[in-house]
Amino acid sequence: MFIPHFKIHERLVICIAVISGLAILYSCGGREGKYRHIFYYNEQAGIASLDPAFAKNQSTIWPAHQLFNTLVEIDSRLNLVPSLATRWEISEDGKSYTFFIRPDVYFHDDAAFAGNKGRQLTAADIVYSFNRLIDTRTASPGAWIFNGKIDTLQPFTAINDTTFRLKLLRPYHPILGILSMQYCSIVPKEAVEKYGTSFRRHPVGTGPFRFVAWEEGQALVLAKNDRYFEKDSSGTRLPYLDGIKISFYESKATEFLLFRQQQLSFINDIESSFKDEVLTKKGTLRKEWEGKIELKTSPYLNIEYLGILVDTNNTLVKQLPTKLKKIRQAINYGFDREKMVLYLRNSLGTPAQSGFVPAGLPSFNDSVVKGYSYNVKKATQLLTEAGYPNGTGLPQIKLLTIPIYADMANFIAKQLSEIGINIQVEVVQKALLLELTSNSQAAFFRGSWIADYPDAENYLSVFYSKNPAPPNYTRYKNKNFDAYFEKAIAETNDSIRYDLYRKADQLIVEDAPVVPLWYDKVVWLVQPGIKGFSPNGLNLLELRHVKLP
Repeated sequence: MFIPHFKIHERLVICIAVISGLAILYSCGGREGKYRHIFYYNEQAGIASLDPAFAKNQSTIWPAHQLFNTLVEIDSRLNLVPSLATRWEISEDGKSYTFFIRPDVYFHDDAAFAGNKGRQLTAADIVYSFNRLIDTRTASPGAWIFNGKIDTLQPFTAINDTTFRLKLLRPYHPILGILSMQYCSIVPKEAVEKYGTSFRRHPVGTGPFRFVAWEEGQALVLAKNDRYFEKDSSGTRLPYLDGIKISFYESKATEFLLFRQQQLSFINDIESSFKDEVLTKKGTLRKEWEGKIELKTSPYLNIEYLGILVDTNNTLVKQLPTKLKKIRQAINYGFDREKMVLYLRNSLGTPAQSGFVPAGLPSFNDSVVKGYSYNVKKATQLLTEAGYPNGTGLPQIKLLTIPIYADMANFIAKQLSEIGINIQVEVVQKALLLELTSNSQAAFFRGSWIADYPDAENYLSVFYSKNPAPPNYTRYKNKNFDAYFEKAIAETNDSIRYDLYRKADQLIVEDAPVVPLWYDKVVWLVQPGIKGFSPNGLNLLELRHVKLP
């Protein structure tokens, strides 16, 4: 295939930049001959963009978090804390949020600025960044986050250089969580205009690391931002690391091999093919790995579930027994979640025996929200009450899943068959399953929901009747649920809001439009001796406080 000369030249320049970037990171100036401290990780999925307006998945969120900052952020305990804003005030009517901005934040040095020197960040940059996010010309997948929430006339205002105001249509307490998302990172107008669509591969932010070079499919190199505004408790400027190198090996086996050879600082999650080699069924390191690697886990704000289409106006639903609540409840009682997590997940997860809202969130309380546990007697009773004693006459139910969850679907199908519920497992590709669920053409399907921010609203919105699919893939509709949900998102008192969330979640349990399977866990394998590096509920890669041995 003919490759134009300028393309060859462009790739050569990029390759040289990556090599030069690595040389800079490895240089020993000021370290008396020692290598600099570089953190290595692999991104199997690749990175589509370094523009935070396109930070829609983990592979793009992780580097965006190193390069940019948001007004507020989530700490290790999932609390909202200041970042670019030192503090904020909420008006009495709950519709106006005023943020007071740090005066010591500077954009990375870049040719977009006069003298190649990064200028001070101001409130006008926040106005610009948020307007850019919702501008249809940007075509950001994150534009939805402000839909129906912000004032239609003047939602974003710079009062002065260090004061920013956000106006809402109505009180909406989860807005602070939304502002912590990487979509809401602050970018400089000069760099966006200078690089245009190429801003995706030439990012300029205020974060703890700055962009050095990126050869797509090969390596991405970031270096320490020497002017980063945060300091530790002793007054030392963060970050401690000198840089980050991200590789893009597509094979999990290759990634694991590189980790074993100590060429990667850590790996995220464990491939099922070598899970049993590393972990016991109880989710601990096998003896032969002890001392060689560290296993770090955390509750992950992700729930794995089976969804059931419950829109009785849908022709597909009218033909199926899952239109009956008692059948849906029988399915929930009819299999052993504890055994499934033990044998199929090596205990990397918590059996979902509460509601849809997962463990790890502040509002989670399994003593209040009572879910389903394995109960053959109860499942059989419900089948009888639904008119299908021991499953007699019950039509076959098709369950759609994707390849990596086929073993889980088959486990559930086998156990349900023992009480007379005949499940046909059909494995389809992820893209097709998404299309079918979005168009309400999948009656029974495997799904998962990962939090964008740590608030139960993120999960309960999946069942709000005014929401389309996505996120309301089951097309669930309940007036009482909607009332709890609407009261909760306008409530500023945490205790009252959490109580409303739990009541709404209990309704989901009772109506059973979903079959909760397990609350997930973040699982990291880490090289020994790395300090200040721990997983969190959002599985956000936090490297500001990391120290290498």
